[in-house]
Amino acid sequence: MAGGKDRAAVEKILEAAAADRRTSLTAPEGRQICEAYGIPTPRECLATSAEEAVRQAREIGLPVVLKIVSPDIPHKTDAGGVLVGLDTEEKVAEGYARIIENARAYRADAHVVGVQVQRMLTGGQEVIIGAVTDPTFGKVVAFGLGGVLVEVLKDITFRLAPTSAEEALSMIDGIAAAEVLRGVRGAEPADREALAGIVHALGELVTDFPRLAEVDLNPVLATATGATAVDVRILLDPDAAKEPVRFSREEILMAMNRIMKPTSIAVIGASAETGKIGNSVLKNLVGGGYAGEIFPINPKAAEILDRKAYASIADVPSNVDVAVFAIPAKFVPAALEEAGRKGVAGAILIPSGFGETGNVALQDEVVAIAREHGVRVLGPNIYGYYYTPENLSATFCTPYDVKGGVALSSQSGGIGMAILGFSRSAKMGVSAIVGVGNKADIDEDDLLTFFEHDENTELIAMHLEDLKDGRSFAETAKRVSARKPVVVLKAGRTSQGARAASSHTGALAGNDKVYDDILRQSGVIRAPGLNDMLEYARGIPLLPAPTGENVVIITGAGGSGVLLSDACVDNGLKLMEIPPDLDTAFRKYIPPFGAAGNPVDITGGEPPSTYRDTIALGLADERIHALILGYWHTIVTPPMVFAKLVSEVVGEYREKGIEKPVVASLSGDVEVEEASEYLYRNGVVAYPYTTEKPVAVLGAKYRWARSAGLVG
Repeated sequence: MAGGKDRAAVEKILEAAAADRRTSLTAPEGRQICEAYGIPTPRECLATSAEEAVRQAREIGLPVVLKIVSPDIPHKTDAGGVLVGLDTEEKVAEGYARIIENARAYRADAHVVGVQVQRMLTGGQEVIIGAVTDPTFGKVVAFGLGGVLVEVLKDITFRLAPTSAEEALSMIDGIAAAEVLRGVRGAEPADREALAGIVHALGELVTDFPRLAEVDLNPVLATATGATAVDVRILLDPDAAKEPVRFSREEILMAMNRIMKPTSIAVIGASAETGKIGNSVLKNLVGGGYAGEIFPINPKAAEILDRKAYASIADVPSNVDVAVFAIPAKFVPAALEEAGRKGVAGAILIPSGFGETGNVALQDEVVAIAREHGVRVLGPNIYGYYYTPENLSATFCTPYDVKGGVALSSQSGGIGMAILGFSRSAKMGVSAIVGVGNKADIDEDDLLTFFEHDENTELIAMHLEDLKDGRSFAETAKRVSARKPVVVLKAGRTSQGARAASSHTGALAGNDKVYDDILRQSGVIRAPGLNDMLEYARGIPLLPAPTGENVVIITGAGGSGVLLSDACVDNGLKLMEIPPDLDTAFRKYIPPFGAAGNPVDITGGEPPSTYRDTIALGLADERIHALILGYWHTIVTPPMVFAKLVSEVVGEYREKGIEKPVVASLSGDVEVEEASEYLYRNGVVAYPYTTEKPVAVLGAKYRWARSAGLVG
């Protein structure tokens, strides 16, 4: 036994269960496993007769709980196999007989090992602690209030297993009803350290023994002096130990650098006929300004778009980094075999007709060929990809050439077109736009790894419907988001995606809740919708990272101030409590009928100087960390006058080395649209007709800054 863990004891139990081909453990076996990993359980014994049950109850101390022990009856309560509060020896004897009778009635052929006699614990707060094997993230631990509350309110939180001690404590504090555990209405607080210890130990247990598909400690009784797992349920599955194929960071970077920065590209299925995908891809590569070599591959053409065509990629006289496939799906395997022998790093599979149509066998065949030759596959079923630093538009969509620091990806072609259109409309500079489609091979983890090291990328925004290897993504995202913001739009947020499971923990592990908790754990900024993702991608890079939590609203309209305050609460922002000296300073610039407080209401009829002076004060005072501006269209201070003065004063302070995030909400007639655009171009995130959007972008910046440890 090392480090407080008796691995040999657990292995012995699991070997016995495997020999019997069982998919679950009995309660006594579960208790022994808990004991081996330092998880407290009540004192208990196994009785095989009423007389033995009475003797054990006498030794343990009344009252007791009786539970049926049978590998064939996993749901003990459903079978009438649990009796509680037996406080006399007569009741224990009667209870034993009744439980055996109930078990036989429930399932006549059940193998009954005996009856568990367990000391009945009273007092304390019931919680549930569990672990599941999530199809996306692998081993995940869960914590929530026990009893009916957890099932009704779904108040439960998840983390990747194993957890650190700090992460375990964050789970205890992370449920909505955490206040209950701190003690309410005179109740004693639960022992948080003891609960966190069980979470931590359970995470280590399922990591050390991945055959443990699900572990339910429900309830765990938490008191002021400790925590005890009253009931233990463990399900087994050898497949739960399977690991997905993973590439090392070095292997990913070696391939992705050749794919994103190729010296040469072959277009398999290149065409001279307008309207063909192979024609559009070739035109975009040529017309987009890509400086590397371009090789059209078409056995029926000698020349396409003034470039020599080759019958096969094998005929190309030089090396090829990337092959873009614009041929029907059924021809891809043979062409990929040739590309693999040629030594290409990346196969960009534009055609559909693979896994998305049910043709999984063809997709698997393609991946197998790629693996054999060391080729990485992007797609299939994609629009292609862009990498603007190389003027690379390897896509049949329209070219894009506005260079900047935002990298975007999408699982859907339709969403990819929306990303392209938004970027063009907003004049958002991008480093890359990538379609991942079916993700037969290359997925978001590969892209994150490349963009992490890409000097041209400042922020990564990703639309995804699922994750092929959620654990790898989460671990990579945690590393990347410490330096660069990662924004994710996860489609499928409803409970329809919840996986049916036979344990309480599994049933509560709704797909989106697990995603939500683990993405947050990884420092990812989750966007609620497509426009939010795009606006975050556009706005976050413009905002300096805040160094503290104090946010001040300066507004010319009281109504906007109220809505902006609401938006701050919705986005986890803290409105600063204005100290007396700062209150006095603001009042020097606002009319007597205004309000210093927070929001600072300068009223709507004030001249430009009032806006300028109050904003300058907000920027100059080091206790203020971010500003939200609410503008109301007036004749005294027209929209463009406001926009220019804000840009000037923010610019003046930036030149002095004072950089704080500033966002603005503009209310008024159509002129506020031009004013908002002007502000955006000058580094102030601004929107017309909305109080929610600018605050949401600021809130997203704060979420990233907190996770990156930048907010003091």
